[in-house]
Amino acid sequence: MSILRLPPLLRLLVLTQLAFNIGFFAVLPFLSGYLGGAVGMAGWLVGFVLGLRTFSQQGLFVVGGALADRYGVRPVVLAGCALRIAGFVWLGYAERAWSVTGAVLLVGFAAALFSPAVESEVARQAVAHEEAGGGPRTRVLALFTVAGQAGAFVGPLLGALLLAVDFRTVCLVGAGVFVLVLTAHALLLPRHLPGRERVRVRGGMGPLLRNRPFLALCCAYGAYLLAYNQLYLALPAEVERAAGSQAPLAWLFALSSLLVVTAQLPVTRWAGERIGARRSAAAGLALIAAGFAVVAAALPAGRTGTVGLLPAAGFVVLLTLGQMLVTPAVRAWVPDLAERGRLGLYTGALSSVSGLIVLLGSAATGTLLDTGLPSAVPWLLLAAVPAAAIALLPGRERAHRRSDVADTAVQPDTTRP
Repeated sequence: MSILRLPPLLRLLVLTQLAFNIGFFAVLPFLSGYLGGAVGMAGWLVGFVLGLRTFSQQGLFVVGGALADRYGVRPVVLAGCALRIAGFVWLGYAERAWSVTGAVLLVGFAAALFSPAVESEVARQAVAHEEAGGGPRTRVLALFTVAGQAGAFVGPLLGALLLAVDFRTVCLVGAGVFVLVLTAHALLLPRHLPGRERVRVRGGMGPLLRNRPFLALCCAYGAYLLAYNQLYLALPAEVERAAGSQAPLAWLFALSSLLVVTAQLPVTRWAGERIGARRSAAAGLALIAAGFAVVAAALPAGRTGTVGLLPAAGFVVLLTLGQMLVTPAVRAWVPDLAERGRLGLYTGALSSVSGLIVLLGSAATGTLLDTGLPSAVPWLLLAAVPAAAIALLPGRERAHRRSDVADTAVQPDTTRP
Protein backbone atom coordinates (compact mmCIF):
# COMPACT_ATOMS: atom_id res chain seq x y z
CA MET A 1 0.00 0.00 0.00
CA SER A 2 1.32 3.43 -1.00
CA ILE A 3 0.81 6.50 1.15
CA LEU A 4 -0.30 8.34 -2.01
CA ARG A 5 -3.38 6.09 -2.23
CA LEU A 6 -4.57 6.96 1.27
CA PRO A 7 -7.35 9.48 1.92
CA PRO A 8 -6.04 12.97 2.83
CA LEU A 9 -6.71 12.60 6.57
CA LEU A 10 -4.91 9.25 6.83
CA ARG A 11 -2.03 10.62 4.76
CA LEU A 12 -1.72 13.53 7.19
CA LEU A 13 -1.70 11.23 10.21
CA VAL A 14 0.89 8.84 8.75
CA LEU A 15 3.18 11.73 7.80
CA THR A 16 2.62 13.12 11.29
CA GLN A 17 4.13 9.99 12.81
CA LEU A 18 7.13 10.33 10.51
CA ALA A 19 7.66 13.95 11.57
CA PHE A 20 7.09 13.21 15.28
CA ASN A 21 9.90 10.67 15.30
CA ILE A 22 12.30 12.76 13.23
CA GLY A 23 11.98 15.65 15.69
CA PHE A 24 12.10 13.46 18.78
CA PHE A 25 14.97 11.15 17.81
CA ALA A 26 17.09 14.05 16.63
CA VAL A 27 17.35 15.00 20.32
CA LEU A 28 16.87 12.01 22.62
CA PRO A 29 19.92 9.85 21.73
CA PHE A 30 22.26 12.71 22.67
CA LEU A 31 20.49 13.82 25.84
CA SER A 32 22.43 11.68 28.32
CA GLY A 33 25.78 12.94 26.97
CA TYR A 34 24.59 16.53 27.32
CA LEU A 35 23.31 15.98 30.86
CA GLY A 36 26.49 14.29 32.04
CA GLY A 37 28.83 16.62 30.15
CA ALA A 38 27.61 20.18 29.68
CA VAL A 39 25.20 20.16 32.62
CA GLY A 40 27.54 18.09 34.82
CA MET A 41 24.92 15.78 36.35
CA ALA A 42 25.99 12.72 38.32
CA GLY A 43 25.30 9.34 36.74
CA TRP A 44 22.39 8.51 39.05
CA LEU A 45 20.75 11.87 38.29
CA VAL A 46 21.14 11.40 34.54
CA GLY A 47 19.44 8.03 34.87
CA PHE A 48 16.70 9.51 37.02
CA VAL A 49 15.98 12.32 34.53
CA LEU A 50 15.84 9.89 31.60
CA GLY A 51 13.52 7.64 33.58
CA LEU A 52 11.41 10.64 34.50
CA ARG A 53 10.99 11.45 30.81
CA THR A 54 9.73 7.92 30.17
CA PHE A 55 7.42 7.99 33.18
CA SER A 56 5.94 11.40 32.34
CA GLN A 57 5.04 9.96 28.94
CA GLN A 58 4.17 6.33 29.67
CA GLY A 59 2.60 7.02 33.05
CA LEU A 60 0.25 9.67 31.67
CA PHE A 61 -0.55 7.96 28.39
CA VAL A 62 -4.00 6.96 29.63
CA VAL A 63 -4.69 10.64 30.36
CA GLY A 64 -4.01 11.62 26.75
CA GLY A 65 -6.29 8.88 25.45
CA ALA A 66 -9.09 9.89 27.82
CA LEU A 67 -8.75 13.56 26.85
CA ALA A 68 -8.88 12.70 23.15
CA ASP A 69 -12.05 10.66 23.75
CA ARG A 70 -13.57 13.50 25.74
CA TYR A 71 -12.54 16.59 23.75
CA GLY A 72 -11.59 15.26 20.33
CA VAL A 73 -8.32 14.74 18.48
CA ARG A 74 -7.62 18.23 17.19
CA PRO A 75 -7.29 20.20 20.47
CA VAL A 76 -5.29 17.44 22.17
CA VAL A 77 -2.84 17.11 19.26
CA LEU A 78 -2.40 20.88 18.98
CA ALA A 79 -1.83 21.20 22.73
CA GLY A 80 0.68 18.35 22.70
CA CYS A 81 2.64 19.87 19.80
CA ALA A 82 2.71 23.26 21.51
CA LEU A 83 4.04 21.70 24.73
CA ARG A 84 6.68 19.72 22.81
CA ILE A 85 7.89 22.92 21.11
CA ALA A 86 8.10 24.69 24.47
CA GLY A 87 9.87 21.69 26.03
CA PHE A 88 12.55 21.45 23.34
CA VAL A 89 13.23 25.20 23.37
CA TRP A 90 13.44 25.14 27.17
CA LEU A 91 15.78 22.12 27.07
CA GLY A 92 18.06 23.90 24.60
CA TYR A 93 18.55 26.81 27.00
CA ALA A 94 18.43 24.89 30.30
CA GLU A 95 21.77 24.83 32.11
CA ARG A 96 20.84 23.70 35.62
CA ALA A 97 19.53 20.39 36.88
CA TRP A 98 16.12 21.70 37.98
CA SER A 99 15.58 23.48 34.67
CA VAL A 100 16.59 20.45 32.59
CA THR A 101 14.28 18.25 34.66
CA GLY A 102 11.34 20.58 34.04
CA ALA A 103 12.01 20.64 30.31
CA VAL A 104 12.27 16.86 30.11
CA LEU A 105 8.99 16.48 32.00
CA LEU A 106 7.30 18.82 29.54
CA VAL A 107 8.71 16.90 26.57
CA GLY A 108 7.37 13.63 27.98
CA PHE A 109 3.93 14.98 28.87
CA ALA A 110 3.55 16.43 25.37
CA ALA A 111 3.86 12.94 23.90
CA ALA A 112 1.35 11.64 26.43
CA LEU A 113 -1.12 14.03 24.81
CA PHE A 114 -0.58 13.77 21.08
CA SER A 115 0.50 10.14 20.61
CA PRO A 116 -2.68 8.39 21.83
CA ALA A 117 -4.83 10.95 20.04
CA VAL A 118 -3.10 10.39 16.69
CA GLU A 119 -2.82 6.60 17.03
CA SER A 120 -6.45 6.07 18.00
CA GLU A 121 -7.60 8.21 15.08
CA VAL A 122 -5.36 6.32 12.64
CA ALA A 123 -6.99 3.07 13.76
CA ARG A 124 -10.46 4.55 13.49
CA GLN A 125 -9.85 5.93 10.01
CA ALA A 126 -8.18 2.67 8.93
CA VAL A 127 -11.40 0.83 9.79
CA ALA A 128 -13.44 3.36 7.79
CA HIS A 129 -11.01 3.03 4.88
CA GLU A 130 -11.42 -0.75 4.96
CA GLU A 131 -15.21 -0.55 5.06
CA ALA A 132 -15.10 1.78 2.05
CA GLY A 133 -13.22 -0.89 0.08
CA GLY A 134 -9.77 0.62 0.43
CA GLY A 135 -8.07 -2.59 1.62
CA PRO A 136 -7.32 -4.28 4.96
CA ARG A 137 -6.90 -1.99 7.94
CA THR A 138 -3.74 -3.86 8.91
CA ARG A 139 -1.94 -2.45 5.87
CA VAL A 140 -2.70 1.10 6.97
CA LEU A 141 -1.52 0.39 10.51
CA ALA A 142 1.63 -1.29 9.18
CA LEU A 143 2.34 1.77 7.03
CA PHE A 144 1.91 3.94 10.13
CA THR A 145 4.48 1.80 12.00
CA VAL A 146 6.95 1.94 9.12
CA ALA A 147 6.59 5.74 8.95
CA GLY A 148 7.43 5.96 12.66
CA GLN A 149 10.49 3.77 12.26
CA ALA A 150 11.63 5.76 9.23
CA GLY A 151 11.49 8.85 11.42
CA ALA A 152 13.46 7.04 14.11
CA PHE A 153 16.06 6.25 11.43
CA VAL A 154 16.39 9.79 10.05
CA GLY A 155 16.17 11.60 13.41
CA PRO A 156 19.47 10.42 14.96
CA LEU A 157 21.34 11.07 11.70
CA LEU A 158 19.99 14.63 11.65
CA GLY A 159 20.86 15.06 15.32
CA ALA A 160 24.41 13.83 14.78
CA LEU A 161 24.94 16.41 12.03
CA LEU A 162 23.51 19.22 14.15
CA LEU A 163 25.51 18.16 17.20
CA ALA A 164 28.60 19.39 15.34
CA VAL A 165 27.22 22.87 16.10
CA ASP A 166 25.91 22.31 19.64
CA PHE A 167 23.13 20.61 21.59
CA ARG A 168 21.04 23.79 21.64
CA THR A 169 20.88 23.74 17.84
CA VAL A 170 19.69 20.14 17.96
CA CYS A 171 16.86 21.09 20.34
CA LEU A 172 15.81 24.15 18.33
CA VAL A 173 15.66 22.19 15.08
CA GLY A 174 13.65 19.49 16.87
CA ALA A 175 11.26 22.21 18.04
CA GLY A 176 11.08 23.50 14.46
CA VAL A 177 9.88 20.11 13.24
CA PHE A 178 7.00 20.26 15.71
CA VAL A 179 6.19 23.82 14.60
CA LEU A 180 5.63 22.37 11.11
CA VAL A 181 3.46 19.58 12.53
CA LEU A 182 1.44 22.05 14.60
CA THR A 183 0.88 24.27 11.55
CA ALA A 184 -0.15 21.34 9.35
CA HIS A 185 -2.69 20.10 11.89
CA ALA A 186 -4.08 23.56 12.57
CA LEU A 187 -4.72 23.98 8.83
CA LEU A 188 -5.63 20.46 7.70
CA LEU A 189 -7.06 18.48 10.63
CA PRO A 190 -10.89 18.75 10.66
CA ARG A 191 -12.55 20.09 13.79
CA HIS A 192 -15.18 17.33 13.73
CA LEU A 193 -14.07 13.89 12.61
CA PRO A 194 -16.71 11.42 11.39
CA GLY A 195 -17.38 8.51 13.74
CA ARG A 196 -15.53 10.08 16.66
CA GLU A 197 -17.49 9.72 19.91
CA ARG A 198 -16.58 11.56 23.09
CA VAL A 199 -16.87 9.43 26.20
CA ARG A 200 -16.28 9.81 29.90
CA VAL A 201 -13.94 7.47 31.82
CA ARG A 202 -15.78 5.59 34.56
CA GLY A 203 -15.11 2.71 36.90
CA GLY A 204 -12.88 1.88 39.84
CA MET A 205 -9.43 0.31 40.06
CA GLY A 206 -10.32 -2.51 42.46
CA PRO A 207 -10.69 -5.37 39.94
CA LEU A 208 -7.50 -4.30 38.19
CA LEU A 209 -5.52 -4.26 41.44
CA ARG A 210 -6.75 -7.77 42.20
CA ASN A 211 -5.82 -9.06 38.74
CA ARG A 212 -2.54 -10.81 39.58
CA PRO A 213 -1.75 -12.12 36.08
CA PHE A 214 -2.11 -8.63 34.65
CA LEU A 215 0.02 -7.04 37.38
CA ALA A 216 2.69 -9.71 36.78
CA LEU A 217 2.63 -8.88 33.08
CA CYS A 218 3.02 -5.18 33.95
CA CYS A 219 6.14 -5.94 35.99
CA ALA A 220 7.63 -8.09 33.23
CA TYR A 221 6.93 -5.40 30.66
CA GLY A 222 8.43 -2.78 32.96
CA ALA A 223 11.62 -4.85 33.15
CA TYR A 224 11.68 -4.96 29.36
CA LEU A 225 11.26 -1.18 29.12
CA LEU A 226 14.01 -0.66 31.67
CA ALA A 227 16.31 -2.80 29.53
CA TYR A 228 15.26 -0.95 26.37
CA ASN A 229 15.92 2.38 28.08
CA GLN A 230 19.60 1.44 28.23
CA LEU A 231 19.82 2.52 24.59
CA TYR A 232 19.82 6.02 26.08
CA LEU A 233 21.92 5.42 29.21
CA ALA A 234 24.30 2.44 29.19
CA LEU A 235 24.83 2.31 25.42
CA PRO A 236 26.05 5.94 25.08
CA ALA A 237 28.57 5.30 27.87
CA GLU A 238 29.86 2.18 26.13
CA VAL A 239 30.07 3.94 22.75
CA GLU A 240 31.98 6.80 24.38
CA ARG A 241 34.43 4.30 25.89
CA ALA A 242 34.99 2.42 22.64
CA ALA A 243 35.02 5.30 20.16
CA GLY A 244 36.01 8.33 22.22
CA SER A 245 32.80 10.15 21.26
CA GLN A 246 29.10 9.48 20.89
CA ALA A 247 29.04 10.07 17.11
CA PRO A 248 28.55 6.32 16.30
CA LEU A 249 25.31 6.38 18.31
CA ALA A 250 23.42 7.74 15.32
CA TRP A 251 24.42 4.73 13.20
CA LEU A 252 23.50 2.28 15.94
CA PHE A 253 20.05 3.85 16.28
CA ALA A 254 19.71 3.75 12.53
CA LEU A 255 20.60 0.05 12.59
CA SER A 256 17.84 -0.59 15.13
CA SER A 257 15.27 1.32 13.08
CA LEU A 258 16.22 -0.47 9.86
CA LEU A 259 15.82 -3.83 11.56
CA VAL A 260 12.33 -2.94 12.73
CA VAL A 261 11.29 -1.55 9.34
CA THR A 262 12.51 -4.61 7.43
CA ALA A 263 11.84 -7.43 9.90
CA GLN A 264 9.00 -6.45 12.26
CA LEU A 265 6.14 -7.75 10.11
CA PRO A 266 7.83 -11.07 9.19
CA VAL A 267 8.89 -11.65 12.81
CA THR A 268 5.39 -10.87 14.11
CA ARG A 269 3.83 -13.15 11.48
CA TRP A 270 6.23 -15.97 12.36
CA ALA A 271 5.65 -15.60 16.09
CA GLY A 272 1.88 -15.55 15.62
CA GLU A 273 1.94 -18.74 13.57
CA ARG A 274 4.53 -20.75 15.52
CA ILE A 275 4.50 -19.68 19.18
CA GLY A 276 2.03 -18.09 21.58
CA ALA A 277 2.21 -14.78 23.39
CA ARG A 278 4.02 -16.13 26.44
CA ARG A 279 6.72 -17.94 24.48
CA SER A 280 7.20 -14.95 22.21
CA ALA A 281 7.63 -12.61 25.18
CA ALA A 282 9.96 -15.07 26.94
CA ALA A 283 12.11 -15.49 23.83
CA GLY A 284 12.33 -11.73 23.39
CA LEU A 285 13.40 -11.20 26.99
CA ALA A 286 16.03 -13.93 26.62
CA LEU A 287 17.45 -12.24 23.51
CA ILE A 288 17.64 -8.92 25.34
CA ALA A 289 19.48 -10.55 28.25
CA ALA A 290 21.90 -12.08 25.74
CA GLY A 291 22.56 -8.62 24.28
CA PHE A 292 23.74 -7.31 27.67
CA ALA A 293 25.80 -10.48 28.18
CA VAL A 294 27.60 -9.95 24.84
CA VAL A 295 28.90 -6.55 25.97
CA ALA A 296 29.79 -7.89 29.43
CA ALA A 297 31.82 -10.72 27.87
CA ALA A 298 33.73 -8.35 25.57
CA LEU A 299 34.50 -5.55 28.04
CA PRO A 300 37.42 -7.21 29.91
CA ALA A 301 39.42 -7.17 26.65
CA GLY A 302 39.09 -3.37 26.59
CA ARG A 303 39.12 -3.08 22.79
CA THR A 304 38.46 0.31 21.21
CA GLY A 305 37.85 1.69 17.74
CA THR A 306 35.74 -0.16 15.18
CA VAL A 307 36.39 -3.56 16.77
CA GLY A 308 35.50 -2.17 20.16
CA LEU A 309 32.11 -1.04 18.81
CA LEU A 310 31.12 -4.53 17.61
CA PRO A 311 29.75 -5.66 21.02
CA ALA A 312 27.61 -2.50 21.16
CA ALA A 313 26.29 -3.29 17.69
CA GLY A 314 25.54 -6.86 18.81
CA PHE A 315 23.68 -5.48 21.81
CA VAL A 316 21.55 -3.24 19.58
CA VAL A 317 20.71 -6.10 17.22
CA LEU A 318 19.72 -8.52 20.01
CA LEU A 319 17.80 -5.82 21.89
CA THR A 320 15.87 -4.88 18.74
CA LEU A 321 15.05 -8.51 17.93
CA GLY A 322 13.84 -8.94 21.50
CA GLN A 323 11.71 -5.80 21.18
CA MET A 324 10.10 -7.17 18.01
CA LEU A 325 9.04 -10.29 19.92
CA VAL A 326 8.07 -8.75 23.28
CA THR A 327 6.01 -5.73 22.25
CA PRO A 328 3.46 -7.39 19.91
CA ALA A 329 3.08 -10.30 22.34
CA VAL A 330 2.25 -8.02 25.26
CA ARG A 331 -0.12 -5.95 23.12
CA ALA A 332 -1.98 -9.09 22.10
CA TRP A 333 -2.01 -10.42 25.66
CA VAL A 334 -3.47 -7.40 27.47
CA PRO A 335 -7.01 -7.74 26.03
CA ASP A 336 -7.11 -11.34 27.28
CA LEU A 337 -6.32 -10.22 30.83
CA ALA A 338 -8.51 -7.10 30.88
CA GLU A 339 -12.12 -6.87 31.96
CA ARG A 340 -14.50 -6.57 29.05
CA GLY A 341 -14.97 -2.93 28.11
CA ARG A 342 -12.03 -1.74 30.25
CA LEU A 343 -9.17 -2.13 27.80
CA GLY A 344 -8.31 1.57 27.88
CA LEU A 345 -7.89 1.46 31.65
CA TYR A 346 -5.73 -1.66 31.48
CA THR A 347 -3.45 -0.37 28.70
CA GLY A 348 -3.06 2.88 30.63
CA ALA A 349 -2.20 0.95 33.79
CA LEU A 350 0.37 -1.07 31.83
CA SER A 351 2.04 2.20 30.83
CA SER A 352 1.90 3.64 34.34
CA VAL A 353 3.31 0.61 36.14
CA SER A 354 6.05 -0.01 33.59
CA GLY A 355 6.90 3.70 33.49
CA LEU A 356 7.31 3.74 37.28
CA ILE A 357 9.63 0.74 37.07
CA VAL A 358 11.72 2.57 34.45
CA LEU A 359 11.83 5.70 36.61
CA LEU A 360 13.13 3.86 39.68
CA GLY A 361 15.31 1.45 37.73
CA SER A 362 16.99 4.13 35.64
CA ALA A 363 18.17 5.98 38.73
CA ALA A 364 19.62 2.73 40.06
CA THR A 365 21.24 2.01 36.70
CA GLY A 366 22.84 5.45 36.56
CA THR A 367 24.30 4.86 40.02
CA LEU A 368 25.52 1.42 38.97
CA LEU A 369 27.34 2.80 35.93
CA ASP A 370 28.92 5.50 38.08
CA THR A 371 30.22 3.37 40.97
CA GLY A 372 33.61 2.36 39.56
CA LEU A 373 32.83 -1.37 39.50
CA PRO A 374 34.61 -3.55 36.94
CA SER A 375 33.18 -2.56 33.58
CA ALA A 376 31.52 -5.92 32.92
CA VAL A 377 29.60 -6.03 36.23
CA PRO A 378 26.91 -3.42 35.43
CA TRP A 379 26.17 -5.13 32.12
CA LEU A 380 25.90 -8.54 33.80
CA LEU A 381 23.49 -7.13 36.37
CA LEU A 382 21.48 -5.50 33.59
CA ALA A 383 21.34 -8.85 31.78
CA ALA A 384 19.75 -10.36 34.88
CA VAL A 385 16.79 -7.94 34.71
CA PRO A 386 15.12 -9.26 31.51
CA ALA A 387 16.20 -12.81 32.38
CA ALA A 388 14.40 -12.60 35.72
CA ALA A 389 11.37 -11.01 34.05
CA ILE A 390 10.72 -14.26 32.17
CA ALA A 391 9.62 -15.83 35.47
CA LEU A 392 7.13 -12.97 35.99
CA LEU A 393 5.19 -13.72 32.81
CA PRO A 394 1.73 -15.17 33.59
CA GLY A 395 1.70 -18.92 33.25
CA ARG A 396 -1.42 -19.33 31.16
CA GLU A 397 -2.86 -17.51 28.17
CA ARG A 398 -6.59 -17.01 27.88
CA ALA A 399 -8.46 -17.46 24.64
CA HIS A 400 -8.75 -14.28 22.65
CA ARG A 401 -11.93 -12.31 23.05
CA ARG A 402 -13.35 -10.12 20.29
CA SER A 403 -10.63 -7.77 19.06
CA ASP A 404 -11.48 -4.20 18.16
CA VAL A 405 -8.86 -2.09 16.42
CA ALA A 406 -10.10 1.14 17.90
CA ASP A 407 -9.79 -0.29 21.39
CA THR A 408 -6.33 -1.77 20.90
CA ALA A 409 -4.80 1.13 19.00
CA VAL A 410 -3.52 3.05 22.02
CA GLN A 411 -0.73 0.83 23.30
CA PRO A 412 2.56 1.55 25.04
CA ASP A 413 5.35 1.87 22.52
CA THR A 414 9.17 2.08 23.30
CA THR A 415 9.66 4.09 20.20
CA ARG A 416 6.91 6.55 20.83
CA PRO A 417 8.12 10.17 20.54
